[in-house]
Amino acid sequence: MKKIIIPTDFSENAQNALNFALELYKNQTCTFFLLHTYTPVIYSYDYQMNVSGYFGELTDTLKENSIQQLERTKRKVKEKFNNPKHNFKVIAAFNLLVDKIKELIEKESIDLVVMGTKGATGAKEILFGSNTIHVIQKIKCPVLAIPDGYFFEEPKNILFPTDYKINYSDKHLETIHNIATLYSSKIHVFHVSNSMPLTVQESTNKSTLHSLLKSKDYTFETTNNQSVDTAIHNYKKETSIQLLMMINNKHSFFENLFFKPIIHKIGFHLDVPFLVIPS
Repeated sequence: MKKIIIPTDFSENAQNALNFALELYKNQTCTFFLLHTYTPVIYSYDYQMNVSGYFGELTDTLKENSIQQLERTKRKVKEKFNNPKHNFKVIAAFNLLVDKIKELIEKESIDLVVMGTKGATGAKEILFGSNTIHVIQKIKCPVLAIPDGYFFEEPKNILFPTDYKINYSDKHLETIHNIATLYSSKIHVFHVSNSMPLTVQESTNKSTLHSLLKSKDYTFETTNNQSVDTAIHNYKKETSIQLLMMINNKHSFFENLFFKPIIHKIGFHLDVPFLVIPS
């Protein structure tokens, strides 16, 4: 059984991510952990000492409201999807989101985190909201980020950009193998070349990736003389891609692409679901 965390702030964006996950895994037995974390706006030691009674009442109220909204969300999706393969657990936690997700991953052996991506500004050139960035950076579990307003479409084509600097393993490809099996997806392995030949290690890694994908429909493609963000954007436009996947390898182009000023470039923003695999 697959175990999936769905963080929610009860927004339309969060509900959209939940709906997507339920559609994506409609034919698979799953337990979904509907998670809401909360902290009071005022939270300091001095404040607790001075008004500890009020503070306790405030946290109790926040917890009660959180549980009520989680239960309401659970009722709505159970009525809408009515899928006997899906079970739901609601978790209201006085905690930071990343810390609680880490705790659940360890305690429950979580397979995947699915969350929405709308940033505070809502501007198209902003790739992620801060919560999504923190989760991707800090947890060791695959994260599937769903763009604001994106409705489910079967992932028949999966784009997998890579620089071949990763010593690939079955663990890296477990989630994508699962999705590709469910939807008979084609995996497009995409390399943006700097016109230099692959190193011995990169060639070895590429051969390993060939072996790991041999049971799937896949293709290897290379482009030259383009920036990574432009090459990915152009490939997505030219090919009907429904899912983008990357491995978050330290010191690879992933960090340069998503966690530096390039994310502000108009023309490369998240417009399809994005699966991030920890290295």
